[in-house]
Amino acid sequence: MTARDRLTDALYGLGWGTVKKLPEPVAVRLGRAIADLAWKQRGKGVLRLEANYARVVPDASPERLAELSRAGMRSYLRYWMESFRLPAWSPERVRTGFAPKDVHHLTDGLASGRGVVLALPHLANWDLAGAWVTTELRTPFTTVAERLKPESLYDRFVAYREGLGMEVLPHSGGSAFGALARRLRAGGLVCLVADRDLSASGVEVKFFGETARMPAGPALLAQQTGALLLPVTLWYDDSPVMRGRVHPPIEVPETGTRAEKTSAMTQALADAFATGIADHPEDWHMLQRLWLADLEPRPADGERT
Repeated sequence: MTARDRLTDALYGLGWGTVKKLPEPVAVRLGRAIADLAWKQRGKGVLRLEANYARVVPDASPERLAELSRAGMRSYLRYWMESFRLPAWSPERVRTGFAPKDVHHLTDGLASGRGVVLALPHLANWDLAGAWVTTELRTPFTTVAERLKPESLYDRFVAYREGLGMEVLPHSGGSAFGALARRLRAGGLVCLVADRDLSASGVEVKFFGETARMPAGPALLAQQTGALLLPVTLWYDDSPVMRGRVHPPIEVPETGTRAEKTSAMTQALADAFATGIADHPEDWHMLQRLWLADLEPRPADGERT
């Protein structure tokens, strides 16, 4: 493990070990102070966030984009402060911390026994939404986690999410898809953050007028298992309560090849995500490159990587 890896792991450990012990108003102020400091430094993450917001709000002035990125960093740090404190929240605090609309799409799907895939973008606090599902609905679910470096940091995230009632599978390796399919065929629930492709098999979609790539997994799982595919969007308001909406199901097209059906369903997911992001752009925590035009081109055959 490098010195940088050890530092990263130690900082996250400090967050989970210390921040969760702070009074909530103190944690809120601390998160806002860190967010404002990071925003003023204008690092790569802040600049990327601002560039992404420029696509979401194309008519925004530079001053408006700066306001959005500042609000975005505050929202992002709110997510982290909440996440560090979630293991110490009481069940009642979890239940009252999230107020979703149209949950009947989820509960009806589970009651039907066909399995449900919830697909979310990086909006607000998806960990809190997951904790609410396991606490309020008393429904366990399975998700996947990106393999992080160092390995000890990945282990921290797995332990954190398992402590909230989630089953966590590693994103790398071919076994995750099969395990998710088995959970769904048994009538279970799968939750996936699905607005950024982490593989080489993503589906190209139109997203705010330009081409991006999103994971095919949610659509493929719904096709292969008969599970219901439900987009979910989240947002913060000025209260301590996070808001959200479970969107209507995305149906499997009746005709077309598997690839064509996957493309159509993933585009429908992207459209649902875009609706939520356009309404609350400051709560979209996308500090990485997403659109193909922003990605570095892959080397041609024979060129040095």
